[in-house]
Amino acid sequence: MNAPATPPVITLASGRRIGPGCPCFVVAEVGNNHQGDMETGRRMVREAARAGADAVKFQKRETAALLTTEGARAAYSGPNSFGATYGEHRDALELSADQFAELKQLAESLGMVFFASAWDAPSLGVLAGLKVELLKVCSAEVVNVPMLRRMAALGLPVVLSTGMSTLAQVDRAVAELSARHRDIVLLHCNSSYPCDETDIALPVMDELARRYGLPVGYSGHERGLGPSVAAVARGACMIERHFTLDRTQRGTDHQASLEPDDLALLVRMIREVERAMGVAEKRVTPTEAAMAVKLRKSLVAARDLPAGTVLAPDDLTVKSPGDGLSPELWDAAVGNSLTVALPRDGQLLPAMLAMPIQTGDGGDERDGDGSGPVSGAGAA
Repeated sequence: MNAPATPPVITLASGRRIGPGCPCFVVAEVGNNHQGDMETGRRMVREAARAGADAVKFQKRETAALLTTEGARAAYSGPNSFGATYGEHRDALELSADQFAELKQLAESLGMVFFASAWDAPSLGVLAGLKVELLKVCSAEVVNVPMLRRMAALGLPVVLSTGMSTLAQVDRAVAELSARHRDIVLLHCNSSYPCDETDIALPVMDELARRYGLPVGYSGHERGLGPSVAAVARGACMIERHFTLDRTQRGTDHQASLEPDDLALLVRMIREVERAMGVAEKRVTPTEAAMAVKLRKSLVAARDLPAGTVLAPDDLTVKSPGDGLSPELWDAAVGNSLTVALPRDGQLLPAMLAMPIQTGDGGDERDGDGSGPVSGAGAA
């Protein structure tokens, strides 16, 4: 694919922006961790807002459209089952369109974006009816060409997870979506729950960015926080993490989810990384310059030196503080002669030397490594 040099910035209906140069968009993936209980869903939205998330994401399914009759009737037992059959299990974890509308209103009142992944056409219709400002293609739907075309036809920005997909499959999905628009965020993802760190492959984010020229983020299923924070340092414009009130609850996603305090910590760490990435050039900050005066050293007399002394190496030493001539100028000082007497431990200053010393742009040559300008008599 011929990717443009700079990925586009996506502006949502609410005015939130996602992409290069924007704050990382942090998504609390509620999914079905509400356990089909509306009060739990409300509490999760509030806790996500308290943690500092930018958005809450749910999942919407209609069992009859999602599963074959045989699949719905299949026996489903085990510690994570919410019904005797898989269909009953899925139904037990669903919220209605009206409940979604209430949760959307709550999320937006708390300053967050509400969106969801639709797993079937009727569910996509529910989300469109709710006028969500963002859609999610879950990794399972990357190869669902009819669904991709339905999503693209809505004209809404789309988040596309790339878990369990080959690049060829992602190529096709991006082509289907971008036939209508390029408001697409790609999420690097490994669809293991939980995912071992050795399988995360964060450098794939760079390949996605090069290949498609779209904003790239990360959807993490690891137990910890490190890879998600590292993804931000690599340029992720969006971080999505599964969210739960209690990781020990039964259900398939809880073990790979963050509890409220974990999510809050992740958000703080992401913002710390963003602040740390705000400057790209090497520079000396004002606090460093002050520290250099305290910790670095200056050229001083090793013993009492009379006026006219031609300075030899044994005549000089280096001691703190660093507000005199820098030891970088050692070679320029040795062989020069004093115009005044200099007592032991006295700082050597430019005006004390018979031959001028080039000290840089309005200061001495220490500006290049952070020592700051020379102070004292005769400073250039």
